[in-house]
Amino acid sequence: MLYRLARTGFFQLDAEKAHDLAIQNFKRFTGTPLDLFYRQQLPARPVECMGLTFRNPVGLAAGLDKNGECIEAFDAMGFGFVEVGTVTPRPQSGNDKPRLFRLVQAEGIINRMGFNNLGVDNLIENVKKAKFDCVLGINIGKNKDTPIEKGAEDYLICMEKVYQYAGYIAVNISSPNTPGLRSLQYGEALDELLAELKQKQSELAAKHDKYVPLALKIAPDLSDDEIKQICESLIKNNIDGVIATNTTLDRSMVDGMKHANEAGGLSGRPVQLRSTEVVRQLHEQLGEQIPVIGVGGIDSYVAAKEKMMAGAKLVQVYSGFIYHGPGLVAKIVKNL
Repeated sequence: MLYRLARTGFFQLDAEKAHDLAIQNFKRFTGTPLDLFYRQQLPARPVECMGLTFRNPVGLAAGLDKNGECIEAFDAMGFGFVEVGTVTPRPQSGNDKPRLFRLVQAEGIINRMGFNNLGVDNLIENVKKAKFDCVLGINIGKNKDTPIEKGAEDYLICMEKVYQYAGYIAVNISSPNTPGLRSLQYGEALDELLAELKQKQSELAAKHDKYVPLALKIAPDLSDDEIKQICESLIKNNIDGVIATNTTLDRSMVDGMKHANEAGGLSGRPVQLRSTEVVRQLHEQLGEQIPVIGVGGIDSYVAAKEKMMAGAKLVQVYSGFIYHGPGLVAKIVKNL
């Protein structure tokens, strides 16, 4: 009830202004009695994945807390893991505003944010100050002005800086809002990137005496053959996990709706079926060898269960959280 009232007020605002206000409030309420508005005591539903123990399989997807400002607040909501970022080596402002749009009828969101963030060094300082019990994932990307052929350098810079502070590292090569980025999902470009990341992981594991798993985040807009090739690269390079999926460019599910023609990636319920199908295909190819983290349109316990039945070991929410609030996490975890 409280969240429904708050949502009514937030949805009167421009989507990005509402997001920024929510982040500010989470920061302000953390460590005060006001965190009772979102703090939840949830039953333990531990899951072993990528060599880590998650207190429950429901995580917050990257994109909501880009700079790691509210880890403690999301931890208090009961998430089993929180993925912050996407973060880039250098700060960048992202694409021009407006760049975030709600498709309320479809419980969807279109964004063309463009990896707006304050840079990896700022994120690390926020992580170092935060106190939390959940697993922390850090999602890394490349700066917009870094040529795609030098993209691996940005990922390696971020990886080296976040390594000792991350539970796992997510490699984002699937955002549709950074020109050319999705080309890294294919063929030799993907193989070369994964090989370099795996080599860096080995070096950093020895340096810090700590093994931090690597997970690759992929797009839903892939053919069956492309998914198969990605699986072959994941196995060949011994990557620890795969996150499926990012946002979609497909508009068939929202055709004719307000904002449907805005450029950017579509998330939420409209991508639910496709992301589940990608999870299923990944699991068919990878089996138990490499775990799949399912994300895309999870707006209920049933939607989460569908991802798990398709083969997901863990799930993440983003748009569903915007539309349904912390109660969504509680409903999923309590019914597992």
